[in-house]
Amino acid sequence: MKYRPALRPLIPALLGAAAVLAACTATPLPPDAPQAVGPHSAGRTPAPAPQVATTPGMIIKTSMATNARAYRQDAASHIYGQNSERIWKGRMPPMLYAIGVLQVEVDGQGNVRNMNWLRAPRHAPEVIAEIERTVRKAAPFPVPARLGKVVYTDTWLWHKSGHFQLDTLTEGQD
Repeated sequence: MKYRPALRPLIPALLGAAAVLAACTATPLPPDAPQAVGPHSAGRTPAPAPQVATTPGMIIKTSMATNARAYRQDAASHIYGQNSERIWKGRMPPMLYAIGVLQVEVDGQGNVRNMNWLRAPRHAPEVIAEIERTVRKAAPFPVPARLGKVVYTDTWLWHKSGHFQLDTLTEGQD
């Protein structure tokens, strides 16, 4: 193999740097520290657990989501927690009264700043109003600590009884 004369002096330095890097090892986690598992977790440190910020008379959760899709899980769980008596238990029936796709903007303090219907159930304006009321009443949402603010989208599956599921946490349909 031929080397260019100008690169020849660099070869020992590059080999030395490669040897140093190969000798480096990762510092192991303490035995009680949580470890990430799964095929995509190699070399990653697990995200810290969500924290809870408190204000007088109110507990505000903190989301450690790193993208809107992950935040959607936290938001759906929050809405379910605020509306446990209105959540449809089990699989939804095949014919639903309304289905709506709503985009929600949450600021850095968990407040709802904006809502935008991507698919509104126009045949059921009372459902549109009730979903918007439910979202506003659920505020403050978990604070999107890593995102600053977030715009997430979820699909509302609405039964004529007024019970609902969110697509993110749905148990499916018969």
